[in-house]
Amino acid sequence: MTEQGQYARYREDSTVLAAIGDSIAPEVRLVCVRLPVALAEAAVAAWNRDETGELGAESPEQYALRDRAAELALIGLAVSERGRREGDVVVVELPVESVAAAIQAAGR
Repeated sequence: MTEQGQYARYREDSTVLAAIGDSIAPEVRLVCVRLPVALAEAAVAAWNRDETGELGAESPEQYALRDRAAELALIGLAVSERGRREGDVVVVELPVESVAAAIQAAGR
């Protein structure tokens, strides 16, 4: 079965978007952000959680929730390794993928 019309264009658009990503990825690896202390601490707590139980079958929604929790934990790792407190915020350089995941989770 071949793709027709708009979906063929969407596939081409997806290829162009990936090429843009390949082009800019070397330029944008880390983004310096300022997180409220409470959010930084919550991220570190997510990193420190021990999640050793086996997973059963997941619905798409459950998978998405677990994926977001994993992204939060990775932000917590970055905060614990290289975050520095400045008053009521923690300044940390995050991988651009983590920044994008947080923005996407916020619905923006």
